[in-house]
Amino acid sequence: MRCERLDVWKRACRLSVNIYKTFASCSDFGFKDQITRSSLSIASNIAEGMEKESDKDKGRFINIAQGSTAELITQTYIAIEIGYIEKNIGLQWIKETNEILKMLNALKKSYVSNI
Repeated sequence: MRCERLDVWKRACRLSVNIYKTFASCSDFGFKDQITRSSLSIASNIAEGMEKESDKDKGRFINIAQGSTAELITQTYIAIEIGYIEKNIGLQWIKETNEILKMLNALKKSYVSNI
């Protein structure tokens, strides 16, 4: 299946775009790099996994996307606490990442059960 057809991929892309735009002028380059890379990694690993031949490989890349999602949740909480983003924006991102995580779990189950 092409990644462009997956709602989880579309949502992960939109979230990453929002994060990139929010941190565009951030001068803390270390934090900015980390949070943008974790957000970018979610959609990128979904895309890479969907192009793999075996269900096992698909599941492995979905698993990596899940790990990046967990990283993003952590970084968002930290960004709220250190004042890099407004609490309401951060909580929206956390809600969205949790939804993406649920969608990734369902997607992974569809491939892992085929192995």
